[in-house]
Amino acid sequence: MNTWNNYLLLDAQSPLMEQLIFFHDHTLLILIMITILVSYLMSSLFYNKYINRFLLEGQMIELIWTILPAITLIFIALPSLRLLYLMDELNNPLITLKSIGHQWYWSYEYTDFLKNSFDSYMVQVNNLTKTSFRLLDVDNNVVLPFMAQIRLLATATDVIHSWTVPSLGVKIDATPGRLNQTNFFMNQPGLFFGQCSEICGANHSFMPIVIESTSLKNFLNWLKNL
Repeated sequence: MNTWNNYLLLDAQSPLMEQLIFFHDHTLLILIMITILVSYLMSSLFYNKYINRFLLEGQMIELIWTILPAITLIFIALPSLRLLYLMDELNNPLITLKSIGHQWYWSYEYTDFLKNSFDSYMVQVNNLTKTSFRLLDVDNNVVLPFMAQIRLLATATDVIHSWTVPSLGVKIDATPGRLNQTNFFMNQPGLFFGQCSEICGANHSFMPIVIESTSLKNFLNWLKNL
């Protein structure tokens, strides 16, 4: 991985994450334009020799520097609101996955099926293979089909956790006594990694998440052997 990739977001593996990256680039472009404009105005004020001892007010320039920032905020707010509604919208989910946070591992339940639950622990360092990822691999992956709408229900049994998979644009708090809901859609097969993003105790860094995205046929075969 080259140095430039360290400053970029993860590659999008869902339509929602693609929209989040587009919004990030859109906002960043606006901020760069504002920074350049303000820097130019400040430098021109330092080095020019123009003065006006009798200048008391400038209603036109005050009107301009009030309206322009308001228009700029509209260009940022409208895409942001659109994204917020997309993140909350849930239409006809194919599968419901329930994620339960514990200190310090995750439990999963496929509530649409009978044999439906298992625990997912981080693979210990002394059990890693040459192809494993340290502090990211788990003993039981979450297997889900791609090209399908997935509903995620998150809760916890002890303290607040946060179920987060950056490449899918998913981050939801798992709160004791509360059931939070979100959704995601994977557009290709693969392994997607995440971690708990809430400081939940001593082993907070050791409860990773691994989603295995596969075809619907392979998913059904995996369910039969669960």
